Amino acid sequence: MKVILNDDVKHLGEMGDVKNVANGYARNYLFPHGYALPYNEETVAYFEGKKAEIEARKEQKRADSKTLKEKLEGLTVELVVPAGANGKLYGAVTNQSLVDYFNKNGYEIERKRIEIPGLTIKNCGSYTFKVHLYEAAIAEVKLTVKPQEEKVEAADTAKGKKDSKAKAAEDEKKPAEEEAPADAE
Repeated sequence: MKVILNDDVKHLGEMGDVKNVANGYARNYLFPHGYALPYNEETVAYFEGKKAEIEARKEQKRADSKTLKEKLEGLTVELVVPAGANGKLYGAVTNQSLVDYFNKNGYEIERKRIEIPGLTIKNCGSYTFKVHLYEAAIAEVKLTVKPQEEKVEAADTAKGKKDSKAKAAEDEKKPAEEEAPADAE
């Protein structure tokens, strides 16, 4: 079924685009939600009248993506993650990790728009990843993955003190226990 999109629809198109979709998708989802209108002479005439408005929206999106591209390319993302002594990460840096970083820093970028070479990063170091913006605009962003300061040594030292205290307490109990049976005889 041929429809004209009345609003931007993810994974389908933008306002004013003419698309061929399945009949059920159009009748059960697009039409009831007001995302599309059937393709006919009336709707074509309606969208011809709104053509200037639609082009203005698209131009605004292009300008916004150009500004965002400049900001992102000037940015160096630094992630501090737990890693072993050899620089191998205990987990991995994924596009979701980057989305979380961007959300904390005031950027709204979808997970599917981030492209990491090899899908995940499993070692510390410097990398470059891509963010797909509006239309063909792609920003290449620098990423530095650093190992987290290890607090394991401090934890081991504290654990060692606890173990030695527990051992000392056990040593004190053992002589008393060993003497008790001797008194009973």
